[in-house]
Amino acid sequence: MKTKTFKTVLSAFLLLLSMISLQAQSATEEVDLLQSLYGMEKKSLISEFLGNSVNDSFWQVYDTYEMERKALGKERIDLLSNYVENYSELQGDKADELINKAERLNKKQNSLISKYTKKVRKVAGSEVAAQFYQVEHYLLSAVRAEIFENIPFIGTLKID
Repeated sequence: MKTKTFKTVLSAFLLLLSMISLQAQSATEEVDLLQSLYGMEKKSLISEFLGNSVNDSFWQVYDTYEMERKALGKERIDLLSNYVENYSELQGDKADELINKAERLNKKQNSLISKYTKKVRKVAGSEVAAQFYQVEHYLLSAVRAEIFENIPFIGTLKID
C-alpha cells in the first residue's frame, strides 16, 4: 500500500479538521472536500491492494459502502468538534455523554464494516471479503490512532 501518500492525506485531513472554524456552511464544505480527497486516496489504495481480483460488482458495493462510511465520518467529526468545544467542561454528565456517543459511533462503524463484508463476499468471494475487512479495520485504526495522537487527553490542558 502507498502508506506514505495515505498518511499525508490523513495528516492534511486532521490538520484541516483542527483548523476548521465552527461556522456551519464553511465547515461543511471543508469537511466534504476533505472526505472526498480521503475517499479518492482510499479507493486508490484499495484498488492497488486488491489488484485485478475484483470486478465491477465489487466497486458498486464499495461505492455504496463509502457513502454510508462518509455519513459516519461526519458524525465522528461532529463528535470531535463537540470534544473541542466542551473540552474545559468534560466532567460528569458531559464526559458520560461524550463516551456514550463515541461508543454508539464505534458500534455503527463496526456494524457497517460487517454488513458490507457480507455484501462483498456475495459479489467477490471470501478472500476479497476478508481483504476488504482487513483493510477497512486497518485504515479505521490508523485514523483513530492519528486522532488520538493529535488531541489532548481530558484534563491535561489548562484552559482559562
